[in-house]
Amino acid sequence: MTEQTITPMLAPVSSVEGILEEARAAHEKYLIKQQDSDLEHAIECYIDAIKVNPAMSESYYRLASLLLIKGQITVDGALEQCKTALSLEPENPNAHIYTGYFQCLNGNYDEAEKEFSYAISHSGKNSARPRLFLSKVLFNRIKNHNHSVKNLVKFLYYFLSGSMMIMWDCPSIKMFYKFLANDFSIMSYKTLGETFEKMKLFPSALEAYSKGLEKTSQGNLFYQKMGDLSLECNDIEASLEFYKKAHEVDPADREVLIKLATINQTYFPENPDETIDYYNSLLEFGKDLDKIYYELGHLYLAKADKIHAVSAFKLAEELNPENPYYNNSLAFAYVKAELYDDAIEYYQKAIKINPDSEWTSIVCHALGAIYAEVKENFEAAEATFNAGMVLDPNNVDIQLSLGDLYMSENDLDKAIKTYCDAITTDPANYLAYAKAGLALWEKDYLEESVVAFHKSIEINPDFEIAQNNLGVVYLDGFGDPKESIDYFKHAININPNYTLAYFNLARAYQAMGDKPLAAEYYQMTLDLNRITEELSAKDIRKRLYDLFE
Repeated sequence: MTEQTITPMLAPVSSVEGILEEARAAHEKYLIKQQDSDLEHAIECYIDAIKVNPAMSESYYRLASLLLIKGQITVDGALEQCKTALSLEPENPNAHIYTGYFQCLNGNYDEAEKEFSYAISHSGKNSARPRLFLSKVLFNRIKNHNHSVKNLVKFLYYFLSGSMMIMWDCPSIKMFYKFLANDFSIMSYKTLGETFEKMKLFPSALEAYSKGLEKTSQGNLFYQKMGDLSLECNDIEASLEFYKKAHEVDPADREVLIKLATINQTYFPENPDETIDYYNSLLEFGKDLDKIYYELGHLYLAKADKIHAVSAFKLAEELNPENPYYNNSLAFAYVKAELYDDAIEYYQKAIKINPDSEWTSIVCHALGAIYAEVKENFEAAEATFNAGMVLDPNNVDIQLSLGDLYMSENDLDKAIKTYCDAITTDPANYLAYAKAGLALWEKDYLEESVVAFHKSIEINPDFEIAQNNLGVVYLDGFGDPKESIDYFKHAININPNYTLAYFNLARAYQAMGDKPLAAEYYQMTLDLNRITEELSAKDIRKRLYDLFE
C-alpha cells in the first residue's frame, strides 16, 4: 500500500477572482463617492476573499487600508497586514507601496523610502505612483530643515518623472477618468434640479434629483436635495423619509442628523424617543453640546421624565453657565421635580443675567409663584412680582398674580387696585374683570361687582367661572335667586362637570321654594363631587336632607 499525501483544498481561482473583483469595484466606488455602504461592502468582500484563499496577498494590504479608514485598526495593525502580504508575495509592488504609505503615517520616512524605491524598481513604466509618493517623503525631509542638494535633486527628479509617467499609469488614468465622469454627472443633475427649483418647477426639480441619484448613486447629496425640496413644498413626511435615507447612506453626516432631529421635534412631538435618539447621535460629534443637551431637556420634559430633564439641562448649564435660557429651563425642570430650593437658585441666576426685560419679567413671575404658593413667603413673592412689573409694565399675568397674592392676604383694597391696573393695561382681558369682580364682591361693592362680571362675560361668554360668580352675586348679594338661575345654567352648559355651579343652582331653587328641583341638583352635585371632590360631601348631604325636614 502506497503512502498518500493530503494537500489543502483551495477554492477555484475564478471564485476568488470574482470576490476580489467585487471588492475592487466597491473599493473604487468608495474612493469616488465616499459612501460608508461601499466601504462596508469592500471590507466584507476582502475578508471573504481571505477566507476563500488566504494566499492572495492583495486582499491583505487593501483590507488594511480600509480598516484603517474605518478606525478598526491602527497604523501598526495595517503594517502587520502588509507584512503578511509581502510574506506571500515579496515582489508585489503594490504591497510595497501600501507598506511605504503606512510607514509614512507612522513617521518612519527612511523605511518608507526603501519601500517606495523597491516598488519603483519593480514597476517599470507604471511606477508613477511610487515616484510621487517618494517625492513627498523627500519633500518632508526638506521641510524638516534637511536642505541638502542631494535631497533637493532627488525630490525634483522623482516628482517630475512621476508627473510625466502618470500618463502611462493605466489604473491611475482610469480612476481619474471615473472621478471626472462622476463629478460631471453629479454637477449636471444638481445644477438642473436647482435651476428648476429657482423656476418654481418643483416636480421637475424632484425628477432631476431622482435621476441624479439613479445615475450617480450619490445618495447622501441627492436624498438631501429631495428632502430640502419636499420641506420647501411643506411635504413634511416625504422630507423626513428622504432625510432618513440620506442618513442611512452616510450616518456620519451631521447636517442630516440636525435636520432629522429638528423636523421630528417640530412636526412629530408625539415621537420624542426617536428625536432623542437623533440628538444623542449628534452628541458623538462633540459640537454645540450645550444646545443639544438643552433640546434633550425639553424632550425629556415632554415625556415627563423629570430626572433626565434635570440632568440634560444641568449639563447644558455647566457648559454655558451664563446662558439665561439654560438657567431658566433648569429651574423649571427642578420645579417639575419638586426641588424648589434648586429652582429658586437658578431662577434668580436667570433674572440676574437679564437678557431681555420682557423675558426676565416672565421669569420673575415664575419665581414669585414659588415664593407665594410653595414657600408661602408673601413678602418675597410681592417683591419679585413688583420687580417683574418694573421690567415689563405690560405684563398682565404678573399683575393678576400680584392681585391674587393680595387676595390671599385679604388685602382687598390692594387687590382691587392691582386688578384695575391690569384692566388698564389690557382692557380686553376677561380674566382681569372676573378677578376684579370677585374682589369687589368680597368688599361688598355689589353693583361694581356685577358690572365687572358682566364685562368679563361680554368679552368671553364661555368663561364659566364669571357666569357662576355673577349668579352668586345675584343669589347671595341681592337675594334674587330667580335672576341667578340663568347664570348658573350657563356655567353648567359651558362646563358640565362644574360641581360648584350645580351646588349653587340647587341653592337657588331651594331659595325659591322649589324643593324637587333643589333636591335633584343637590343629588347631581353629590354624584359629581365623588369625582371632582370640590366640595364637602357632608355639607351637600345635610342640605339635601334639610329640604324634607
